Amino acid sequence: MANNDRKGATTHTRTLLLASLGSLPFEDRSDFERASRGKLAEPLDRQIIGRFGHAVWDLDEYNFEAADGSDSVHPSLWRQAQLNNHAGLFQVTDGIYQVRGLDISNITFIRGHEGWIIIDPLTGTETAAASLALINEHFGARPVKAVIYTHSHTDHFGGILGVVTEEEVASGVVDIYAPAGFLESAVSENVIAGTAMLRRAMYMYGVLLPKDELGHVDTGLGKTLPAMPGVTLVAPTVDIHSTGERHVVDGVTLEFQMTPGTEAPAEMNIFLPDFQALCLAENCTANLHNLYTLRGAQVRDALGWSKYIQECLSDFLPKIDVAFASHHWPRWGSTEIREYLENQRDLYRSIHDQTMRLANHGLTMNEIAEEIALPPHLFKQFYNRDYYGTVRHNAKAVYQRYLGWFDANPAHLNPHTPVEAGKRYVQFMGGPQALLEQARVSFQEGDYRWVCEVVNHLVFAEPENLEARYLQADALEQLGFQSESGPWRDFYLTGAQELRNGGSALKGVRGNATGPSFMRAMTMGMMTDVLGVRLNGPNTKDFWFSMNVTLTDRDEPTERIEIRGGVLSTRRAAPGEAADVSITSDQSDFARFAGGANTIDEILVDSNFHVEGDLEKLRLLEANLDIFEFGFEVVLP
Repeated sequence: MANNDRKGATTHTRTLLLASLGSLPFEDRSDFERASRGKLAEPLDRQIIGRFGHAVWDLDEYNFEAADGSDSVHPSLWRQAQLNNHAGLFQVTDGIYQVRGLDISNITFIRGHEGWIIIDPLTGTETAAASLALINEHFGARPVKAVIYTHSHTDHFGGILGVVTEEEVASGVVDIYAPAGFLESAVSENVIAGTAMLRRAMYMYGVLLPKDELGHVDTGLGKTLPAMPGVTLVAPTVDIHSTGERHVVDGVTLEFQMTPGTEAPAEMNIFLPDFQALCLAENCTANLHNLYTLRGAQVRDALGWSKYIQECLSDFLPKIDVAFASHHWPRWGSTEIREYLENQRDLYRSIHDQTMRLANHGLTMNEIAEEIALPPHLFKQFYNRDYYGTVRHNAKAVYQRYLGWFDANPAHLNPHTPVEAGKRYVQFMGGPQALLEQARVSFQEGDYRWVCEVVNHLVFAEPENLEARYLQADALEQLGFQSESGPWRDFYLTGAQELRNGGSALKGVRGNATGPSFMRAMTMGMMTDVLGVRLNGPNTKDFWFSMNVTLTDRDEPTERIEIRGGVLSTRRAAPGEAADVSITSDQSDFARFAGGANTIDEILVDSNFHVEGDLEKLRLLEANLDIFEFGFEVVLP
C-alpha cells in the first residue's frame, strides 16, 4: 500500500471505538421511531439535478450506511448518520409538514387558508424546488403566501428562489419575514468573510471527500451540503423586532420569540397557537450545537442561549403538543418536550458556567478543554452528543468570548508564523529524520494527536517532504475515524486528503463566494463594506480618490466613497459636492462592480451605469480591488 493511500482503522482506533459502545444507551431506538413518524411520501426523485447537469443531491450515495456499523466510524456518529438518512415528506401535526433529508436542513410547510407558509427554504434553489414539488404532488398545488427565515445562515434562506420569484416578493404577493438584523448578519457571515468561510466549510462538511466508510458519512446536523447548488437571497420585507410580536399570515397566527446571539446573530423561534406547535429554529436540535463553528463565525452566547430555552419552557410549554426545528425530527407530548428542553438548556449552561469557573481558577482554554466534562445525565442523552459542536471546542469558545485568544502567558503574545516556527522546531529536534523517527514511535503507540502536532512543524518547514506529509495524513485519518463529531471527522479526513494529494484541489480557483442575488439584496452601506474588504491597502497607500454614487432605484441618499492612503471611508454626500468620479446606476449594476462580478468596461455597456469624471482613476481603483482565491492552502503553507 502506497503511503498516500487511504488507510483503515488501526488497532488503537478500533479498540477506542469498541469501548465507546458501552458508554451510551445504543439499545434505545426511540429516535428512530421519531425520525420516521408521520411519513407521508418518499422523495419524488432520489437524485436532484443541478444547473450544470450534476447531482446537487443524491440519496443513494449513503446506501452504505444501511450496514450495522464500521470500524472506521464512531458508533455514535454512525447511529446519527442512519437517523439523518430518513428522507421524504413528514407530518409534524395536522397542518404542519416537513420535507427532510433533501438538504442539510429541513423545510417546513404550514397550511394557511389559501396556500403555504414556508419556514426556511433550504440551501439551494434545486432542493427547495424539489421539496415544494413533493408536497404539492401529495396535497395538490397551493400558492406560496409567505416565507419565514428563522435566521441568517445560508441553509435557511439560500433556496428562496426555488419556491418564490423576486417579482412575487417585489409586488407584495409574497412577504418574507425575518428577525431584525437578518440582512446585516447574512452579509457579514456570507460576504465580508465569505471566501474564507466557504473554503473552511469545504473542510467542515467534507465536501471533497468520498462518501464511504473511510470518508464522509454525516455532518451530525444533517447529511451534508448540496453540491454546487443555486444559492440565492431575497431581502426580507417584514422585520420582526420583539418577543411576543404577532402577525396573522394567510389566516395563521404567528408569535415570535427573538433569540439573537444564539445559533446565529439574528435568530427567532415561532409559536403557532393554531396548531399548538413551537418551531425552535436551530436553537434546539438533536445534537450539541456550535458555540463556535469550525468554518468560522462570531462566537455565540452560551449563557443567553440557555436563558432563551428557559423562556421557551416558561412561555410556551403549557400551550404546545409538538416542538420541531429546522434540522432533525420533532418531539411530541409535554413530558418529552419538557425533558428535552430542560436538558438542552442545562447543556449550554453547564459548558458556560464550568468553563468560566475553571478560567477563574487560572486555567487556559486548552487546559479547560481537557478537564471539562458534562454531568452524566446530560452526557448520556443522544441529543446532547458531540455530533456537530463538541464540548471541547465549545468550552474554548466560551473562553474566547470572555477573554479572547490570548491566554495571558507572554510567551504566546507574539509567536512566530507556522513556517518560521516549524523551521526552528525541526532544527531543535535534530533535523527532519530525527523528528520523523520519534513521530513514528508515537504513531505506533497510538498518540495521534502528538504526531499531528509535531509533524506539522516539519510539514510547514519543508512542505515538499512527502514522508512528513504522509505521516501527518495517517495520524489525521485515525483522529477522523475516532471522532464522534461529523465536522471534526471531516476536518481531519480532508486535511489528510490534501496532504496526500499535494494540497488544495481548488488551488487557483478565483471568485467571490456569493452569488448575484446576495449583492442585489444589499443596501448601499453593505456594498461599500464589501469594497472596503476588497481594497488592497498596501498597494493604494499613495492613492487619494473620491466617488459619489447615486442609486436610481433605491430611496437612499447619494453616498460619498473616499479612498485616503489605502483606507476606505463613506458618508452621505453633501449637496453639489464635487468628486473625482460620479456614478449614477441602479443597485444591481453597482453591485456587479462592488462584488467584482464584472469589470467597469463590461458594466459600462449597460445603459443603467453612467460614469462622469476621471474614468482612468476609477479603473486604477478597480485594479486594486482584490478578487479572492477560493482554494487557498490550509494544511500546507
